[in-house]
Amino acid sequence: MKEENHLNISKSIFLIPVVYIVAIWFIYWIEIQFDINFNKYGVFPRTFVGFRGVFLTHFIHSNVSHLFNNSIPLFVLLSSLFYFYREVAYKVLLFGGFFTGFITWCIAREAYHIGASGIVYLLFSFVFFSGIIKRHFRLVALSLIIIFLYGSMIWYVLPIKEGISWEGHLSGFIVGFLFAFTFRNKGIIREEHQFIETEFDTLFDEHGNFAPPKVEEELSDESDN
Repeated sequence: MKEENHLNISKSIFLIPVVYIVAIWFIYWIEIQFDINFNKYGVFPRTFVGFRGVFLTHFIHSNVSHLFNNSIPLFVLLSSLFYFYREVAYKVLLFGGFFTGFITWCIAREAYHIGASGIVYLLFSFVFFSGIIKRHFRLVALSLIIIFLYGSMIWYVLPIKEGISWEGHLSGFIVGFLFAFTFRNKGIIREEHQFIETEFDTLFDEHGNFAPPKVEEELSDESDN
């Protein structure tokens, strides 16, 4: 896809980020307003009932701090996804979200795993690695900005802090990397330079030596005198 057609700012770029963030805040408001706890709808590994969390976990949060900490990076990363990777944005978000939850369901310790952190790590990983793999200057610049803003998150794919789902973080990070490689030829890609021969180039031979063409054997030795 041509870059000038791809990088057009429109309201639709911010539609999904805003809708998603409003949705997770609204769901938390319902919990508070009606004194309901949705934690049991999160991922509970390797159980049939717990499998529903693969689809629901990204919308459930434990407290305001948890929700707020996910909201800002979600908006930044989702906006980046739909602006720079519009062609594959829905696939990354929907299928990536599913596989993030599924891997968490497979590998996590026995506890309820909730929160949009898996999506945050999915998007962080996809945006960062995609820019590096494609080697497009705009996308590389975006990758550097992302690592500057959220690079410290990488430590939380390891079990360094009790009470967080590092398994969900790791799952999202792995899926994001795999999707970056899978979609490396989609969206904005670096165009290879195409050499076009000019008249000036004909003055040199294949070894780069100056060898201008002779003008019809000096006009046939000036028409044999």
